[in-house]
Amino acid sequence: MLHPVICIDGPAASGKSTVARLVAHDLKYVYVDTGAMYRAFTFLTLEAGHDPTSRARMKQLLEKVDFHVEIAAQEISLRDGTRDLGPHTRLPEVNAAVSPVSALPELREYLVNLQRKLRLSAPLVMEGRDIGTVVCSDSPFKYFIDACPIVRAERRRKQGEKDNLVARDKQDSSRSAAPLVRAADAALLDSGKNDARALADLIVQEVRTRLQPGPTVP
Repeated sequence: MLHPVICIDGPAASGKSTVARLVAHDLKYVYVDTGAMYRAFTFLTLEAGHDPTSRARMKQLLEKVDFHVEIAAQEISLRDGTRDLGPHTRLPEVNAAVSPVSALPELREYLVNLQRKLRLSAPLVMEGRDIGTVVCSDSPFKYFIDACPIVRAERRRKQGEKDNLVARDKQDSSRSAAPLVRAADAALLDSGKNDARALADLIVQEVRTRLQPGPTVP
C-alpha cells in the first residue's frame, strides 16, 4: 500500500527543510530529506577521488556501493554498509560539489526509485527539488517554498555555509535531469514573508482537512 506523501520543493536556503520537519512532527509522519541522499553520494564520490561530473564514475560507484536508507524515529538514516553517512553530508566540500553530482541521470534514477519505495513503509513528508514533479507527482499535497535571494543568502550565512545561490539556482533549474521547477498544481509559499511555523500550520491544516473522511451516506 502506498502511504500519503506531502511534497515540499524549493531552492537552496528557501526554508523548506524547517517547514518540512515541523509538518512531519505535527502529523507524526516520517521526514525525508532527499537532498541528504544526494549529499551522501557527493561525499562518496569525493572520497573515492572521482570527478563529480563523470557519469561513468557514478555508474561504477553505484555498482559497488552498499547504500541503505533506514527509517528510525520519524526520520531517515543513510548508510554505506554499517557506516553512518549523516555526519559527512554537510562538509564544505560536499556542499560545493553537490549540484553537479545531483545532476547525473544515473544517480537521480537510482535515488528516485529508493525514494518511491519509502512510500510503502510509512506516511511521509518528503522535501527536495523534484518531489512534486517527478518522485511523487501523483500526490495531492504539493508545496513549493521560496524566498528572495537576499533572504536566502542571509540564512546561508547564519548556517555558516557559503553558496553562490544565483549560480546554484541556475544549475538546478537548467539541468536536463529533473530540473528544479514548481509543479503546476503546487501551492507557492513565501518563507520570506511568513515564518516557518505559520507555513507549517497552513500545510498541516490543509492535509488534515483533505484526509478527513466525509460524512457517511445512509
